[in-house]
This record gives sequence, structure tokens and C-alpha cells, in this order.
Amino acid sequence: MSGVGVLDKAVVILAACVDGASLAELVERTKLPRATAHRLAQALEIHRMLVRDTQGRWRPGPRLGELANAAPDVLLTAAEPLLAALRDATGESAQLYLRRADERVCVAAAERASGLRDTVPVGSVLPMTAGSAAQVLLAWEPPEAVMPLLPRCKFTGRTLAEVRRRGWSQSVAEREAGVASVSAPIRDRTGRVIASISVSGPIERLGRRPGDRHAMAVVRAGQRLSGL
Repeated sequence: MSGVGVLDKAVVILAACVDGASLAELVERTKLPRATAHRLAQALEIHRMLVRDTQGRWRPGPRLGELANAAPDVLLTAAEPLLAALRDATGESAQLYLRRADERVCVAAAERASGLRDTVPVGSVLPMTAGSAAQVLLAWEPPEAVMPLLPRCKFTGRTLAEVRRRGWSQSVAEREAGVASVSAPIRDRTGRVIASISVSGPIERLGRRPGDRHAMAVVRAGQRLSGL
């Protein structure tokens, strides 16, 4: 708690309404007096932070989403210069991936200016079944989240165990013929893997063991973006 009573109570009210709440449910969940819970819920409704559904229950309102969308993404803001630095240090294209269900999305990238390169445009949706970034995004997931995907993957459970052991992954012609890549995890403040940072390029330049050349640079970049 912050010690600012009305603010703390308002946050408790918002949290209690995530799945919808009647006034009786608000009182039960928050342990606030009925009059206080009602007054705060009405005030939050006026500010569009809560809305009433067809059953009259309070739910999160549109203002919360508007404020969240207006805020800069801390990870993406920090990643932009680091991806450029990683590209310059390795001479290869650098990308940042987030998982979305059974896919991964490139949310930021820094491309080589010239020469042979592996271009992954921002917004590209790639499978979670191949590539070093997919390995990283799956390696620290619980078994029940990984097992349904493994039969379709071009890597194995043993591969993911090795990724966990050494802290980075590599792939050669796994996602696309002629392309190699190296990836490392980005973690939140609790240590949970939330993203993957990668470099990728042609096999003829990265070789059959691209991790030998670039793993440490990619791992360091992932560490710098972790815990934001």
C-alpha cells in the first residue's frame, strides 16, 4: 500500500472488478464498508475507469486501456538503441521477439545497411516451432505449455534443456534454408522470460555454429534489457 488511503482503496476496487463485480461482491472482495465501496466505484465509473455491463456489474473501463496505450513501452524504447548496438557489434541483423500464443512476433529490429542479410520486418509473425528465438521463448515455459507444441517443432525437448543450461540458443537452417541465428532471453523483474533478442544472417557468414561467434554479445544485450 502507498499510504494514500483513497488511492489505495481505488486500486483495490479496480482489482476486484477485473472479472466483473456487483456491489455485494465488491464489499466481500475488498472488505471495505458498503458505502465506501459504492462511492469509489461510482467515482471510477464517472472517470470511465469502470463501466457497468448488461447485468449491472462493474468491469474495467475504456479509460484504463487509453492510458495504457498512451504510455511508452519501456522495453521497446530501451531495445531500439541496444538492437542497433548489437547489429553494429556483430555485423548481423538484430531482432526482438515476443510470444503470442503459438506464434512469435518481431516487435523491433535493426537491419544491416548492405550485403547479405536476413530481413525480418517489424510486425512479422513467425512460428513457435522453429528458430532460435522460438527455442528461447519455449525453453523456460512449464512442460504443460511446451509438450503440445513439441511434436510440430524442428527442435526437441533435449534442445530446450540445453538452451536452459547454457542460457542461449542457436539454429542453422531451422526456420529458413540458408539462415542461421543466435538468441538469448529477456526477463522481467521476477526472472520470467518475456522476450527473445536475436541476431540472424546467412549461414555462409555465421557458420554452422553461430553461437561460438555471437552468443556472448546476444546474451549481454538480453541481460541489459532484463528487469526493466
